[in-house]
Amino acid sequence: MSIDLEALYRDLHSNPELSFQEVRTAGIISGHLEDLGLLVHRWVGKTGVVGVLDNGPGPVVMLRADMDALPVQEATGLDYASTAVGVDHEGREVPIMHACGHDVHVSCLLGAVEALAAKRQDWQGTLIAVFQPAEEWGGGAQAMVADGLFDLVPKPDVVLGQHVAPFPVGWFGIRPGVAMASADSLNVTLHGRGGHGSRPETTVDPVLMAAATTMRLQGVVSRELAASDSAVVTVGQIHSGTKNNIIPETATLGLSIRSFSEPTREKVLNSIERIVRSEAAASGSLKEPDFHYEERFPLTVNDESAAGRIASAFRDRFGAARIIDPGPVSGSEDVGELATAAGAPLVFWFLGGIEATHFKDWATTGRLPEDVPSNHSPYFAPIIQPTLALGTEALVTGALEFLDVPKQAAGNPA
Repeated sequence: MSIDLEALYRDLHSNPELSFQEVRTAGIISGHLEDLGLLVHRWVGKTGVVGVLDNGPGPVVMLRADMDALPVQEATGLDYASTAVGVDHEGREVPIMHACGHDVHVSCLLGAVEALAAKRQDWQGTLIAVFQPAEEWGGGAQAMVADGLFDLVPKPDVVLGQHVAPFPVGWFGIRPGVAMASADSLNVTLHGRGGHGSRPETTVDPVLMAAATTMRLQGVVSRELAASDSAVVTVGQIHSGTKNNIIPETATLGLSIRSFSEPTREKVLNSIERIVRSEAAASGSLKEPDFHYEERFPLTVNDESAAGRIASAFRDRFGAARIIDPGPVSGSEDVGELATAAGAPLVFWFLGGIEATHFKDWATTGRLPEDVPSNHSPYFAPIIQPTLALGTEALVTGALEFLDVPKQAAGNPA
């Protein structure tokens, strides 16, 4: 009995799970992989699942999908919308939504495994299907590697993956070289001296310090980087105080930093620390700021030769006009950790997931209407079909490009 991918997707979308909590999702995946005859390894990197299909001597191809959802309150109004709530890693109760499309990724990978398992006679080699936890934390891939992933499975000759994106369904974005930015998450605690709001002269106000620091940080990209470099510095959180007439002891800034090269990353981080320390000193802080680095996403770098092969195979399969180079994307991914640990080339592409009626907008301007929700939006809702069918076909096409395929089977990948 074949997998009903649409029903699977709706179920996953309705029942999302946070990073490293993907227990139900992992159970569903494991059951399908076992039914398809794969050797299944569970609990790799806490909640990760790996399926292995050994189909004789030949290349080893790894296909990867991520499983986790986000602490977002869904607002799509869909009949399969999530109403789930959970407890995050800080003990807070939060809403949960597949606002980044990982439910699409899981569904497509299971569909691809089913298609390849059904056509064993058409290829030789080993297929490894990795269902990774905690991509949103930036730690899931590394957790699987640290937990002995490559002691359980052979090292792949190539690592392939995809991400659904808000551009027209039927289109694929593939970029050789640097495809996605590195990302650093940084929390900074500024120390003041608290007191009564009526006597600010007796205090060192961390709120003012935080405001001045936030404004000064906006000059890092605009005034300290060359026009040829790219980076983003975002202050996404400011927390301080408990009452209007109390000057607090501390203020905390939450920063997100994106960059497209390691030298640029180092320069931006050094500039941030310099500015934070200087603003604290200028405010009369008696204690150095605290810097706490959290998740880190490496650069996502596609191997140029392997990316060229995938792009060529996609052009043959889907049409040359629908294969685009989206340019460097400022979002981040940790799939590269798998390829780096294996010493294998990576190819990671983007899968269109919105209405095809937007083809004209994209083709003429390179942009979509501003009311099209993007990943991480509470309104993000890829259309189910043909997104799932095309995402499945893309993974099958990519895998067969690197597996050993007899000439008579090469023209029929799906």
